[in-house]
Amino acid sequence: MKIDILKHNLVPKHEIMSNSEIKKSFKDLDYEIKNLPKIKLSDPVSKNIDAKEGDILKITRDSQTAGTFVTYRVVEK
Repeated sequence: MKIDILKHNLVPKHEIMSNSEIKKSFKDLDYEIKNLPKIKLSDPVSKNIDAKEGDILKITRDSQTAGTFVTYRVVEK
């Protein structure tokens, strides 16, 4: 039996960003993508969404204090 970890209530929403989404999200920031926090290619969520090395993941969490909180990770080996 295989369990879909993305449906677990403690796993936030993970999405692979397109190139246009990356450009739009990072164009006004003085921040280089290579400096983003990392997520391993072997991470169960990375595997589940078929992420590839170098992909940027948008992670959206619900927060009681902040409402919705978005963070980004770059996939690495």
